[in-house]
Amino acid sequence: MNTKPLVLCTVVVVALSLLQFGDALPSIGHYGKRFDAMGGIDFIQVCLNNCVQCKTMLGDYFQGQTCALSCLKFKGKAIPDCEDIASIAPFLNALE
Repeated sequence: MNTKPLVLCTVVVVALSLLQFGDALPSIGHYGKRFDAMGGIDFIQVCLNNCVQCKTMLGDYFQGQTCALSCLKFKGKAIPDCEDIASIAPFLNALE
């Protein structure tokens, strides 16, 4: 029995269904600036993790929520470093 036509039909049906429902599948283009496909790094997640770390280290002196909102607004482009005063300066409070 020749199964080539059956295999060919199966491949065509699967390909057509993927074309039709392709919009529902996540794509690398969807991540855009958020995700580095080559390195597998999610910059927004790194940024948010650093905000949490700085809040843990600095306590009430650090505005964690403002830091997190800036991560989302700028899509993780400006990642705060708790040991670099310049990168966390916008999020520091002067408590009396």
